[in-house]
Amino acid sequence: MIIDCDTCVMDGTSACADCIVPVLLAGTGGRIEVDREEEEALRNLSDAGLVAPLRLVPRFPDDDAASAG
Repeated sequence: MIIDCDTCVMDGTSACADCIVPVLLAGTGGRIEVDREEEEALRNLSDAGLVAPLRLVPRFPDDDAASAG
């Protein structure tokens, strides 16, 4: 999965403060690629309340940024 903050409709909103991506990128936003195992690990950590969830909402639903890679 490619997560690109520039393609997220939530970019620049208060949702960014509660998203795991800026934490992973040291608050810079941007683009990150995670494989399926990493995605599952992030989801499990989020479900357990240990990290913020992924708040990605793609501008274009068919955008590659939200598709599995």
